[in-house]
Amino acid sequence: MTSRKRWLAGALAGLVVALTGCGGGSEASNEVRFGYIGDYNGASLLAVAEDQKLWEKHGLDATASVFTNGPLQIQALGSGDLDFGYIGPGAMWLPASGQAKVVALNTLGNADRVIAQPGTGSVADLRGKTIGVPQGTSGEMILDLALRRAGMTKNDVKVVPMDASTIVSAFSAKRIDAAGFWYPAIDTIKKQVPGLVELAKNSDFRGEMEFPTAFVAGNDVVSGQQDKARRVLAVLREAMRYRSTNAERTIELTAELLDKDPAQVRADAANVQVLGAEELDRMTADGTVRNWLSTMDSYFAGTGQLKRSTGPENYYTGDLFTSAGQP
Repeated sequence: MTSRKRWLAGALAGLVVALTGCGGGSEASNEVRFGYIGDYNGASLLAVAEDQKLWEKHGLDATASVFTNGPLQIQALGSGDLDFGYIGPGAMWLPASGQAKVVALNTLGNADRVIAQPGTGSVADLRGKTIGVPQGTSGEMILDLALRRAGMTKNDVKVVPMDASTIVSAFSAKRIDAAGFWYPAIDTIKKQVPGLVELAKNSDFRGEMEFPTAFVAGNDVVSGQQDKARRVLAVLREAMRYRSTNAERTIELTAELLDKDPAQVRADAANVQVLGAEELDRMTADGTVRNWLSTMDSYFAGTGQLKRSTGPENYYTGDLFTSAGQP
């Protein structure tokens, strides 16, 4: 089976997992089942790893499965259908509650937006309006932050949980007034609703909160298969270095993996601050990462999503990430 076909087979397997939740475990220590989301954040390191044959270099046989959001991957990790996955900031409360481990940060995102139909002047104008959000994601998070800043809560609007594809169709058909959503999917909506209004974005809250994306692993993988986990992290670290020094080539590789126009992936990448392996080592050591995660813990406690955090020191395996860069 060719590399491309093998990854597409993994994507189909991911769809089956998402729909059925069927169980199963990896028996061989070199087999890695990796979940991702089909955008630059979620796929760029995997695209590099495949192209640069990093899995083979570290004695691993990886199969990738595409998912529509992070919470589905956390569910698959918990049931043993995935070993590793990718989540955006909106799903960070799940590992914080003990359902998975954060094994590496990836990027700082600025792709989330509160968008509204043409003519909407401000977040305050959304009072009483219908707003679609993919529940438990960064789309819901950016909406909540925007409402708070406007002195409102979700009780002041009508929030309707929707999956990503439904938001695209519902907003385009004007069945919803607004959405908490993200790029690059917003570009698809703009083609149908060119006058849509962006009312809030991640960078509006910079200094108050960062929005890290992350790679996660099943608790049993980290506790019982540390050698495999360390080798996977070695792959991600090498891919991070390549991405940092070969930005345009990484965009091309990601576009090839996702079967998208490179221009679309390039626009998506413009909403991302990539983080390098050595940079993450430094920020892990000086407490920066812990502070980011602690701030998010407090936020999710305030929303009621997080009843009790296990603490970043218990769900972020920074030592494991750093040790994967050592000979």
